[in-house]
Amino acid sequence: MSAERPIDTLVTGNSYAELPSRFFVPTAPTPLRDPYFVAVSPHAAALLDLDPSAIAEPSFVRALAGSDAIAGATTIATAYAGHQFGSWVPQLGDGRALLLGERRNALGESWEIQLKGAGETPFSRMGDGRAVLRSSIREFLCSEAMDALGVPTTRALAIVGSDDAVYRETPETAAVVTRVAPSFVRFGTFEYFAARGDAEAVRTLADRVIDRHFPEAAGAERRYAAFLQSVAERTARTIAHWQAVGFQHGVMNTDNMSILGLTLDYGPFGFMERYDPDWICNHSDHLGRYRFAAQPSIALWNLRALAAALEPLLDEESAAAALACYEPELRAAYLALCRRKLGLREWPDDSYDLLGDLFALMGHARADYTQTFRRLCEVAASPTDADEAFCEAFAARDVEARSWLERYRAAIRTSGLGEDVRAAAMRAANPAYILRNYLAQTAISRAQQRDYSAIERLLAALRAPFEERPEFADFARPAPEWAESLEVSCSS
Repeated sequence: MSAERPIDTLVTGNSYAELPSRFFVPTAPTPLRDPYFVAVSPHAAALLDLDPSAIAEPSFVRALAGSDAIAGATTIATAYAGHQFGSWVPQLGDGRALLLGERRNALGESWEIQLKGAGETPFSRMGDGRAVLRSSIREFLCSEAMDALGVPTTRALAIVGSDDAVYRETPETAAVVTRVAPSFVRFGTFEYFAARGDAEAVRTLADRVIDRHFPEAAGAERRYAAFLQSVAERTARTIAHWQAVGFQHGVMNTDNMSILGLTLDYGPFGFMERYDPDWICNHSDHLGRYRFAAQPSIALWNLRALAAALEPLLDEESAAAALACYEPELRAAYLALCRRKLGLREWPDDSYDLLGDLFALMGHARADYTQTFRRLCEVAASPTDADEAFCEAFAARDVEARSWLERYRAAIRTSGLGEDVRAAAMRAANPAYILRNYLAQTAISRAQQRDYSAIERLLAALRAPFEERPEFADFARPAPEWAESLEVSCSS
């Protein structure tokens, strides 16, 4: 193995592997056969000070497929537990992910690097430890799209594929997606040790996370209460972003909740197209536990589970006080995002009703969530042709839509922003492009034929989602009829 290979500079160590042995299991990846390059995110590569063209080189591809060792990497599968659909599962862990280690960039930021789909681990629980190309493409595109939308998220560096067969509902081909985050610690990591009565491990983990990622808690007199409060605040802001952009995670189990408030583990996710607060993107969620409107309350449920896991470190009263910030922070963050979406400097007296009535109109008309707000960017303080484009989605409720527009005009006149300033601000808050399910499926279908150009083109649009460009006009269209039957599940 040559020390001059670019891949050998990828990681500089694995500090998580320096924790006590009960935190992880050393695990070698299972190589993919004849791996090939699929995609790279130049924006994620920039986080790591990497040349994206180097990632397509054979040595990089083989290493990211688990075929070649990487200098300095100590591959481990980490232990965690979790509540899945509300039911306690005492041991989960990295069933198909391996932590390679971390890399410090020129800004001094430390990034953990993980291979998802690298083969069986001690936590695979009868699974094969593999990820399929389909789900890998979805996670890759959505991670990078969410970041461009301003939503806190883990990142995706690259995808490598193989013709190795992976069996889910039907035979598919394998892939590994390289994920990047400051930390992959989850709520369920704390739950794992708390359930075993291992207070020492809970404290060790909390101290590690606080010292690395929560400076506001590190210097606090009651550091663990301050830590829980910061986690609650970060989680609230992320959920507010989800609701504002119409994103549904699909599987908000506690093992899928990032301690840093990042969007973590892209499984059966989706961006809402036709507005429906009770929308369920995961066809495995038969009871609708994780439906769109339930995400804020589920996040609080999960935070309470985290607080219970931190019981060795803080009393019940302190935990309750720390979590009391969640709902006010969520409301403030969400309303601030919606105020920007509506182009208001502040909320006039009746604007909360204005927002609720717009959602009611959208629900009755099954209007496209993203397109409705994007068209609203063009509506002016006086009637124009843009009114017709906006009202088009509400044909069956035209009178109500026009009445709502008059109220909206009164609000923007009261807000006092100049027309050009307001329109520009709204376009910077309401994306033209989201990862619609049919767009992802189109890219997947082409990739399954070894044509990766659709991934690259879609990524280019999603990395600048607020910038409307003629060459991406097709990405702004609502889903065609054939896409109505598309479903996503936990199978990946």
